[in-house]
Amino acid sequence: MLYTLYNYGGIHFCYGGDTMKLFYNKNSKDPIYYAQVGIRNGKKVTTRNVKRFGKHSELLKITDDPLSYVKAEIRKMNEEYRVGKVEYTISTNYNERVEQTDDEASTSTELNIGYFFLQYFMAGLRLKDFFKEKTAERKLTFNCHTIHRFLVYSRIMEPLSKYAMLDKLDSYYEKPDFRYQHILRFMDLLEEHYDDYLAWLYKQSDTIVKRDSSVLYYDCTNFYFECEQADDEIVDEVTGEIITGLRQYGVSKEHRPNPIVEMGLFMDSRGIPITMCLHPGNTSEQLTAVPLEQEVLKMIPGSKFIYCADAGLGSYNIRKFNSMGGRAFIVTQSIKKLSSTLKKAVFNDCDYKLLSDDSPVTIEEMKNFDRHDPDNLTLYKDCAYKVITADKVLDLGLYEDVVLKNGRTVQRKAKGVLKQRIIITFSRKMMEYQRTVRDRQIERAKKLLALKDPEEIKKGPNDVRRFMKRVSKTKSGEKAVVEYMLDESKIAEEEKYDGYYAVATNLADPAKEILGVSQKRYQIEECFRIIKTNFDGRPVNHRLPERIRAHFLICYTSLLVYRLLEARLDDQKTHVTPDHLVTTLKNMNVTNIHDIDYMALYKGSKALDALTRLTMLPLDRRHYRPKDLNRMIKKFLS
Repeated sequence: MLYTLYNYGGIHFCYGGDTMKLFYNKNSKDPIYYAQVGIRNGKKVTTRNVKRFGKHSELLKITDDPLSYVKAEIRKMNEEYRVGKVEYTISTNYNERVEQTDDEASTSTELNIGYFFLQYFMAGLRLKDFFKEKTAERKLTFNCHTIHRFLVYSRIMEPLSKYAMLDKLDSYYEKPDFRYQHILRFMDLLEEHYDDYLAWLYKQSDTIVKRDSSVLYYDCTNFYFECEQADDEIVDEVTGEIITGLRQYGVSKEHRPNPIVEMGLFMDSRGIPITMCLHPGNTSEQLTAVPLEQEVLKMIPGSKFIYCADAGLGSYNIRKFNSMGGRAFIVTQSIKKLSSTLKKAVFNDCDYKLLSDDSPVTIEEMKNFDRHDPDNLTLYKDCAYKVITADKVLDLGLYEDVVLKNGRTVQRKAKGVLKQRIIITFSRKMMEYQRTVRDRQIERAKKLLALKDPEEIKKGPNDVRRFMKRVSKTKSGEKAVVEYMLDESKIAEEEKYDGYYAVATNLADPAKEILGVSQKRYQIEECFRIIKTNFDGRPVNHRLPERIRAHFLICYTSLLVYRLLEARLDDQKTHVTPDHLVTTLKNMNVTNIHDIDYMALYKGSKALDALTRLTMLPLDRRHYRPKDLNRMIKKFLS
């Protein structure tokens, strides 16, 4: 719609109200004629005089019939209004004070409409129907769908605690009305329907973006809590089962000394989440994959997908499970854990081929070509590969987690036979990168050797102490002296593996295709990064397990909505980063002008253009009529 501003002297606005009508005092001997409009802004109805035509006596100077003249002018204004043009004058009083309230602090009158884009996608998930179905037999004093919507909006646009989020509700165009206890009751209800909710999300998301379940990626991460004590065990009074609390001490991915909870996540080949699981922080990751995969099989009956994960989630049991039912697996494989026979095959410099064209190549050639020669640039980006048959599980150095009768989990060497191949690759580029990283670590180790007792050095994931060895020197009749030095043999042993990478699979497909599937695992790491960083999924401020699970269901939903939006943008050849998207949505604020007009307080951007093209929502305008914004909301929620 085109908005045109005409100058009539005074304060001028582009109009955005309803159809104008004539207003005058019929009992007056010399009435003043006005163009008046009634505006519905949410539940509020306001009338405004948008143009003064003049007194009856004044208009007699230009027309014999002032009343007919004014009516004709209003008809012209309404015709222009219908095509998006209108002219009017509003006077203002610069001495008028702001609206007085009893609030302790002044609040902004800006209202966000950026969340309209999010609701556009959430409408496709039909969650209003889901909550209606699950609460049909309940008498609730709050609206589940409304609370859910704004919990998701908040998590994406301005992640805060549930309590702090309440203070921000007035900043949304709709200004929803619910209280903290309503949020908690809703979270309890959401957790009650945990499995059904996740299944519903997957089914409905398929109508927004066609889901590709040919390859499913799985990974785990954990989230820390701002507490110092793990949860106590709970004994089920009916079954006698011992239930471990969610918040437990375990190996933190962020190296925090706090109790953690573990999340497992399945995503499809486009990086869109499929489902999730939560476990106590001390749960072995390998025990989480198969149970969640069984839930996926319920959601996608008859699915014959490829399971793809890193080595830590590629145990014998997992590989065996994905060798049944027409499924397959592609998992990274530790070369260091291979048997001596298989290692010998890896380092035997024969039968290697270039991945790009299958031409023969040796590792020696890959290590020694002049990478600075422009003619070798293609070779530098390429890699060598060979395929090794490995059907004995023991040869792969695999372990399986075994749960003992007392509930403890122990690792045992896995023995068995599986039909699988190991694809070994060597990359000159990766070799140089790994050596650069190690050189930096060795320099750190040298500095620590010179300045500090290595025994006092705190261990970490890349512990530089692995490059140090402890040596005792004793002179005749004297006390032994303990010294530390670089372990050159350890360094040399690590260098043997530089540039090498391995993938295990039971598929017979070409190596290039197998490796291409494996390389997409980075997307699931991106999912975890978005939850943790962009959506502030941690630290978690809840204590009860039901609330913790509900919190992560909201985080999961936020991730799903974002990924669906991202996928649709990618389909139209436009990519918007999470930061740019979230910043755009947050900054899309409008302000109300005399209850007549909403004026945008934001500028256009590539992100806004992309969102507008995708959704066809006209949210790139300078001015908005209240009824148009209301119409959008009503359409989303119908």
